[in-house]
Amino acid sequence: MDLNRVSSLRAARTRGDLDLAPGETVLAGGSWLFSEPQPAVTGLVDLTALDWAPWSIHDGGLSVSATCTITQLLESPPPAAWRASSLFRECAEAFLMSFKVWNTATVGGNLCLALPAGAMISLSVALDAEAIVWTPDGGERREPVASFVRGVRTTSLQPGEVLRSVEFPAMALRGHTSFRKIALTPLGRSSAVVTGRVDADGRTTLGLTAATTRPHVFHFGQPPTDDALRLALETVDDWYDDAHGAPDWRSAVSLTLAYEVCEELRSS
Repeated sequence: MDLNRVSSLRAARTRGDLDLAPGETVLAGGSWLFSEPQPAVTGLVDLTALDWAPWSIHDGGLSVSATCTITQLLESPPPAAWRASSLFRECAEAFLMSFKVWNTATVGGNLCLALPAGAMISLSVALDAEAIVWTPDGGERREPVASFVRGVRTTSLQPGEVLRSVEFPAMALRGHTSFRKIALTPLGRSSAVVTGRVDADGRTTLGLTAATTRPHVFHFGQPPTDDALRLALETVDDWYDDAHGAPDWRSAVSLTLAYEVCEELRSS
């Protein structure tokens, strides 16, 4: 897609370069930005010129820069203790995109776009990931990705803020995980995604995405019973309605997927 209203492109070399002028927007991979008209955009600021390392390992956890591509994320060498490493590929493959898009699309772009079926949203909420946001006063703030994404195409980012990285804690990366998704067609966009994780102490995390307008995360002291799962999902009040599924159908299939995820976690 030609962005025929764009008249400027500049590289961000320092943090000060992220002070955007009216009409400017940040550019990372651009796989979505260039996919449809952007009439309000008149200038692009290239984040990749900041040359952030795609990922780093510290304190047993993983820090992923916002400009890390999906391909680079999958190339991060998982330590032997990371039982959750298989979830990275499972979520990435939920993109159902070509390797060319994997080489361009970024982790941060997927989170900031905040579409219900965002695969990196599914990954992040399953592993209790935190968003590290640069603030315009030169500081930073941290927020769970589960609350960073607030609705369809809506995040907590304020004017002047930029997503710097996403951090996955060591404890979550050591957990056993399970993944389920469903779509209306074999190669269609995800209609519902349910992720699960059980930690060494039995604490269980269940993530629900794609079927709702925002991610939902449920925590249990141990793998929940079917009744506990049903009661938890009954609290969801924002089932998504679009061409990829009706709300009542999404509610029903999400509960079925949640049963399967927790049954797998109980036997892990």
